[in-house]
Amino acid sequence: QVQLVESGGGLVQPGGSLRLSCAASGFTVDYFAIGWFRQAPGEEREGVACISSGDGSTYYADSAKGRFSISRDNAKNTVYLQMNSLKPEDTAVYYCAAEGTAWGVGSLDLYQYDHWGQGTQVTVSS
Repeated sequence: QVQLVESGGGLVQPGGSLRLSCAASGFTVDYFAIGWFRQAPGEEREGVACISSGDGSTYYADSAKGRFSISRDNAKNTVYLQMNSLKPEDTAVYYCAAEGTAWGVGSLDLYQYDHWGQGTQVTVSS
């Protein structure tokens, strides 16, 4: 059974950092594109970053470029989102998701993803 479990969220001051983890089970992360998404209250869910299967090419939303970094540890079957220089507008529930078809290149389009975690709250506030 495919399962994704996010962790690492919390309360952080503006300018701070957090590293989110997405632990996968039931499939191998190396074979599937994985994305990170977020949803703020009253807002639509939006793509933040994704990593392709295989060579691990990465893509970022403009809001994340230069501040966030997505990576993958195949040995731990886990995908990470390192977030630096956090801003109050980064406050949201963060979700990881996996495409349902192997060997995808990934995208920031949430409709390309079939499997979702339960989310982890990130709050950036002083």
